[in-house]
Amino acid sequence: MPTTSSLTSEGLVKHNLAERLRQEIMSGSLQPGMRIVEGKWASKFGVAQGSIREAINILAQAGFVTKASGRSARVIHLSEDDVAHIYQLRGAIEGLAARLAAATQPDLKVLQATLDVMREMASAGNLDGLLDCDSLYHLELCELSRNPFLMEHARRILLPFFAFVRMRVVASGQETSAWGKDLEAHQRIIDLLQEGEGEVAEQYVKRAMERFAKTAYDNWEKRTSHAG
Repeated sequence: MPTTSSLTSEGLVKHNLAERLRQEIMSGSLQPGMRIVEGKWASKFGVAQGSIREAINILAQAGFVTKASGRSARVIHLSEDDVAHIYQLRGAIEGLAARLAAATQPDLKVLQATLDVMREMASAGNLDGLLDCDSLYHLELCELSRNPFLMEHARRILLPFFAFVRMRVVASGQETSAWGKDLEAHQRIIDLLQEGEGEVAEQYVKRAMERFAKTAYDNWEKRTSHAG
């Protein structure tokens, strides 16, 4: 029977391998849509193929990898149409989340604190920290809806979307200064929730997503994007 220490060690190995594979993705060694061959990476890292499989599962949960039944894992890839369609769905889901949240007089401390850290990360030029907080902000907004089914679908959409955003933003060399106007849009959503303006907040979120959708993919390729 495995001991607690051995289980802990195995867990650390899996997460270490997952991070190493993630760095391969972020560096461009594993491009969007590329198949991840377990045997190849097991040999390269000097580990068992099963360990690579477990690391891939961790990356799949984080949105960096897609896995279909009976098929090899691949690095997440979203086409320009995919991105536009996701923004449409985000507008509907996050807009509804804002309307539902405003009706409950929500505690907005976590949402505001997340945005405050986003501002700090933007000022410090910390792209990783900014992207982490951007994702957390939108997940928290959906959490405030108090609708578990909405939250389930939001996570299914937002995790791979923000993983792909992170890849494209890093590849394009984008700087955190591109988030300036978007940070104020995030603050406006909080203000509307605070005022209990649910319907206004819903429409504001939808319009913001429409604006992002029109330029996001092109901007990522031109090194001037924002994530939304």
